[in-house]
Amino acid sequence: MDDPVSRQYEAYPYPPRDPADEARRLLAGSPSALGEVNHYLFGGRRDFTRGFRALVAGGGTGDATIMLAQQLSDAGGGEVVYLDLSTASREIAEARATVRGLKNVTFVSGVLEDLSDLGLGAFDYIDCCGVLHHLADPAAGLKALAASLAEGGGMGLMVYGEYGRTGVYPMQGMLRQLAGDLPLDRRVALARRLMAALPETNWLRRNPFLGDYKRSDAELVDLFLHSRDRAYRVPQLVELVSDAGLEPVALIEPARYEPASYLEDPALLEPLKELDWLERAAFAEALTGNIKKHIVYVAKAGGGAGRIARPDRPEAIPRLARLPAAGLAHALRREGALQVELDGISLRQQLPPLAADIVARIDGRAHLAAIHRALQDRNPGLDWFAFKSAFDQLYKVLGGLNHLWISYRA
Repeated sequence: MDDPVSRQYEAYPYPPRDPADEARRLLAGSPSALGEVNHYLFGGRRDFTRGFRALVAGGGTGDATIMLAQQLSDAGGGEVVYLDLSTASREIAEARATVRGLKNVTFVSGVLEDLSDLGLGAFDYIDCCGVLHHLADPAAGLKALAASLAEGGGMGLMVYGEYGRTGVYPMQGMLRQLAGDLPLDRRVALARRLMAALPETNWLRRNPFLGDYKRSDAELVDLFLHSRDRAYRVPQLVELVSDAGLEPVALIEPARYEPASYLEDPALLEPLKELDWLERAAFAEALTGNIKKHIVYVAKAGGGAGRIARPDRPEAIPRLARLPAAGLAHALRREGALQVELDGISLRQQLPPLAADIVARIDGRAHLAAIHRALQDRNPGLDWFAFKSAFDQLYKVLGGLNHLWISYRA
């Protein structure tokens, strides 16, 4: 099959990775971190040691595959199936798994559109990150994935966002005019020359949210020289998901898609209260203009309600994601608030006085009742309702930023 997408990833495996790096670090992110998957899709109650199967559809050089396989191995169970069309990318992913000594990954070469013919079975979780927007028929690809989803399962998807990629598509068009059908390496050289010559008024030059292409040729090719590439606004993403018999459960990070994260004027916020969460997400996307990719967790239509774990019981276990408890607690004691950057937008989130003491006791094992008891030793008058009110405020802020997940013991 002489496919231009296949040729591209054979020549420039993406993302560029060195298997030797696995000896010193584990790359983790969204979607598909195990605690995140449990929080958004399984109510925080999934036992990953009992026959859990995950598919990484379009595994590339292995980021999601290695993260999931390592975290499942650490949890004591689970299987990951890697699927990709590029043998060069697969070789890198396999080498990364070898360095880590992972035995719970099955590597398969193929395209996700042919999933029904591969006999891989059903999956509790499917990761499809950065793939659908490169397919000739994204809708058909997503329907193929949906057909392989086990009952009660879910998916983590990533597709490009339109507004945050301002300047990309004019650049792609110019390069098609300049480079035509030249060999890919010559097109890369021309792309670098054109980037150096862009005037200050060019939209790509004025877009501060894109910079990965400066690091490597593989990233430049993926952004500017891809033969198939489209971007989505929230309503188009919802339509794509719905047409596949699925429904969105959460957009990551949730606060990024809430207009109230950016607006304070009651006259502007009041009309938005009547909108559902996806309509508000579309408004926030248009308001900020900086979302360059959409990460969304989805489930089969009608099965999304109640998927997200809630801290509504004393046995709920909070877990900080990507933030060290001691460092965060120290910062909260000093500042009394959390300062965050969302691709050029600075937000200062005020937190209750108890926030630092609560955060200091979040270790991924202690449940809310235990944290409350520990705080009572220092604050004998702290009743459950005052504690829970403070925790709920903390959860609203950190959960909205995807920094705090909830789980329950299986």
